[in-house]
Amino acid sequence: MADQARRPVRIGVLSTEHMHAASYIRLLGQMPGVELIGIWDEDQARASAAAERAGTRAVPLVEDLLGMVDGVVIASTNADHRELTERAAATGVDVLCDKPLAVTVADAEAMVAACDRAGVRLMTAFPMRFSPVIRSLEAAVRSGALGSVVCLEGVNSSRMPDTLAPWFVDPARSGGGALMDHVVHLADLYRWILQDEVVEVYAVANRILRERFDRVETGGLVMLRFARGAFATIDCSWSKPRSYPTWGGLAIDAIGTAGTLRVDAFRQRLAIYGGTGFGVAWPSWGPDEDQGTLDEFVAVVAEGRAPAVSGVDGLRAVEIVAAAYRSIETGAPVRLLP
Repeated sequence: MADQARRPVRIGVLSTEHMHAASYIRLLGQMPGVELIGIWDEDQARASAAAERAGTRAVPLVEDLLGMVDGVVIASTNADHRELTERAAATGVDVLCDKPLAVTVADAEAMVAACDRAGVRLMTAFPMRFSPVIRSLEAAVRSGALGSVVCLEGVNSSRMPDTLAPWFVDPARSGGGALMDHVVHLADLYRWILQDEVVEVYAVANRILRERFDRVETGGLVMLRFARGAFATIDCSWSKPRSYPTWGGLAIDAIGTAGTLRVDAFRQRLAIYGGTGFGVAWPSWGPDEDQGTLDEFVAVVAEGRAPAVSGVDGLRAVEIVAAAYRSIETGAPVRLLP
């Protein structure tokens, strides 16, 4: 952007349906060198309420907002990611799209292709790439401190999201349940840490944790084999009780030929007892991974460079999730091209 040095980076938000939207909007409104131009949502009352809280405007039409911005943050239901990304690309606007990038591999491929054709940058919102704790694991693996990594064991579990965003348990809008929600995070981190691609996926899932949600899985375990021989596991369950002191968590054990290392991305927290709510809470403190994600996206827009976490990264994670669902259907491992 030739004139970027003379004005703020202009960012808009498309939809507030995802739970991450509130964090993105709050942070964008506080970032130096950024102007939060406005918020669009198909529900105008929802857009107006979010805009009022952020001190910005609600924009009734997607096209109007796209015409005023340099980049957009898409925080819609998963099923709407493709349409909104393609509309932004057609307008020449850079995109930060929440995870999972899409609900199908075909949609994710179309999103990457549309942005490539338009010459715009597509970034997938994988905030854990910006966690200092996770980055310490990545650095240890890259340095050889653990020797050759043989196995990665990961847990990404949370409370059921239905009370905050009911569409998460509607497969037509979410694309699936706990696997679609959680597998992409660890799948992306594993690819990044190992600098390797998944060649085989085996998965199992169940719906026993919340029996009334009979359309989506609430618990799952996914096993991955990488091209250079390492394997990995992902516990992706919505297994935390309603009374759990925080939303969820993400932890990884790395086992190498020269040592092991365990990291817990959300261990940096306080414990508050009493007051409102459940009587105990674990508010986090320290670096904000959403802030790191937005810092990277704003830099991408301002500098006209490729993002550290690309649309292709999002596509690869969707491919792994799709293979996991095929494995559940067939009861057998599913091969991916190396």
